Amino acid sequence: MADQQLHVTLNNGVTMPALGLGVYQSSPEETTAAVVSALQTGYRHIDTAAAYFNEREVGEGIKRSGVERSEIFVETKIWMSDYGYEETLRGFEKSRRKLDVDQIDLLVLHQPLADEFDKTIAAYRALETLLADGRVRAIGVSNFMPSQLQAIVDASSVVPAVNQIEVHPYFSQPQWRVANDQYGVLTQSWSPIGGSYTYGDSTKNPFTEPVLTDLAGRYGKTPAQVMLRWHIDHGFSAIPKSVKAHRIAENFDVFDFSLAPAEIAAIDALDTGVRGGPDSNTLNLDNYGFAIPE
Repeated sequence: MADQQLHVTLNNGVTMPALGLGVYQSSPEETTAAVVSALQTGYRHIDTAAAYFNEREVGEGIKRSGVERSEIFVETKIWMSDYGYEETLRGFEKSRRKLDVDQIDLLVLHQPLADEFDKTIAAYRALETLLADGRVRAIGVSNFMPSQLQAIVDASSVVPAVNQIEVHPYFSQPQWRVANDQYGVLTQSWSPIGGSYTYGDSTKNPFTEPVLTDLAGRYGKTPAQVMLRWHIDHGFSAIPKSVKAHRIAENFDVFDFSLAPAEIAAIDALDTGVRGGPDSNTLNLDNYGFAIPE
């Protein structure tokens, strides 16, 4: 199915597969096998982060897969403990060595350091340097609210290529997506099938949601596949996580159908406005300032 993979074009002209494998909370011992499975299934985009502590295993999976490095889009993230200009350059080098690659395709600031935003700006300027030097192909941010995205745009010469944020049918972040669109920033969805969702009403389960199960029946797909197609039809990038080979394959089997505009709107209407993951503005160096090892 690799020939059916869809791509999105970033604002600097770089193309990226729309669907990638996420490895958040994948244990090191499971990560390598998951990456091998994904690449052999047809994925060509792997998303990791320094703070996931599995970059080395991602790199090993790439090597074991038999897929040429030039065919794979590798994305990772700098943790806020490594923010600051020189610190971020060092953070890049740590990630590059663990991944065992010469160039990172997309390098992202993992969180806005809201209470020390000057360090965030300095970190982004380091990303600009890495981009200018050809050590990365594209740069971006993650979990940046609209005002923070504007602050980065105002303080820099390169508009972020992506803003990776929590997006799924129960929390679709329309205001953040509008801000991304305003600046030509691609919305990249983490937790795209709602794995992080902790809404108080226990009956709110996307896998039993009637709108999604009805569409799954109509197309002969699973609710997860319908949700991933919803991301693709919106023009987002999505990075579902799994370490199970059959789920990895299932999540990739979304390129042989598309949703009608009314069906997309019906899924849009499921939005609760309640996030599942943490509010990025509550993260700071006092409570999340752990060191990233070499």
